[in-house]
Amino acid sequence: MNTKLTLSINKTITERAKKYARKKKTSLSKLVENQLAKLTGDNSTEEISPLVKGLSGVVSEKAGTISPNGYAGFLKKKYK
Repeated sequence: MNTKLTLSINKTITERAKKYARKKKTSLSKLVENQLAKLTGDNSTEEISPLVKGLSGVVSEKAGTISPNGYAGFLKKKYK
């Protein structure tokens, strides 16, 4: 359940925060909510960024397992 909250924040800080939120492709409300959740010890509202979601599953979970024909094998050869 969401609730409205009125805050008084310095105009310069508000403008910088809005710019930051746009860069992160999120809302200022979500940024404030996530920060308050971190401060209070509740990280359940923290979202995974689209970049991290896109990378999920790219590399095997088993440490040390590299398939010579897979992408991990390709990277190992490329950067060896």
